Amino acid sequence: MSTFEERYSQLTSLVEDAEEDLMKFYEKENKAAGTRARKSMMALKKLAHEIRQEIQDIKNEEL
Repeated sequence: MSTFEERYSQLTSLVEDAEEDLMKFYEKENKAAGTRARKSMMALKKLAHEIRQEIQDIKNEEL
């Protein structure tokens, strides 16, 4: 599996995990689901930052 496939899989997995909790929070006003959704969003933010840095590092290596 390439780095792209691994990173894309990680991103989609996090989004899919958050989807159910987001629906429960917004549609059913489930507060516990909101807490889990916030946790998922923080993990997504962290992963996005890591990927962003990885992309920058790869670009800088090519120069």
